[in-house]
Amino acid sequence: MQDRERRPDQQTAASVVANHLADLILGELAPGSTLPSEAELAARYDVSRLTIREAVKRLEGRGLLVIARGRKAVVREPDGAAFADFLTSVIRYDPKGLFDLVAVRLSLEVQSAHLAAKHATRASLAAIEGELQGMRDSLAQSDGGLSLELETSFHAHDVGFHEAVALASGNRVLGYLFEAMSQPLREAFFISQRGHAQRGHTPGDTVDAHQRILDCIRTGDSRAAAEAMRLHLKNTERDIRTALSQLALRPAPRE
Repeated sequence: MQDRERRPDQQTAASVVANHLADLILGELAPGSTLPSEAELAARYDVSRLTIREAVKRLEGRGLLVIARGRKAVVREPDGAAFADFLTSVIRYDPKGLFDLVAVRLSLEVQSAHLAAKHATRASLAAIEGELQGMRDSLAQSDGGLSLELETSFHAHDVGFHEAVALASGNRVLGYLFEAMSQPLREAFFISQRGHAQRGHTPGDTVDAHQRILDCIRTGDSRAAAEAMRLHLKNTERDIRTALSQLALRPAPRE
């Protein structure tokens, strides 16, 4: 009975310690750094080692720490896997999630194109061009239509193009977000490409839209780069709407 009464207090103490440690990790400790020992932390926060152990486990669950048996907890390298998993599940099971993703992309990518036009280096421009060339190469290998393998390659380079633009912006947060978004974006691109075709457009038109964005970035015209990205993403939104409306019109399969 007494243990049951203490358990809520222990949980509360663990939460408080976990929050303090999270601030320490995010504000002061570099990835790869180790936390002090359980004994040191228990003395610092005036709690039991059991409470420290619970707090550390919570931070491991939040992706902030890596815990190996018999070793001190280590600050984890930033990882967007959880964010990517969330986005992937959203676009798979909720059509509205596709439009939410486009809305987020409009906010982020218009800004990344604007900044890339101002800050892109020779190396970052080469990275953007390399992804665009990859899109062209995928098309060049097709024979009147993209096979699943070539379409997968095409979309992978398409995602790489947008990630390269984000990295060229010089904003590390944008680069991190697009790295985390790469897998859900690939899935979304398969859907938008269906709508793109239904609207009478080709993958070559997609390449041309990306070329216009790159041209504006290369000339340093930040306003035009932002507008070119905005127009491309608004067309993507129309493509998704068309693809989903066509799916809704299909007759249900007979049982």
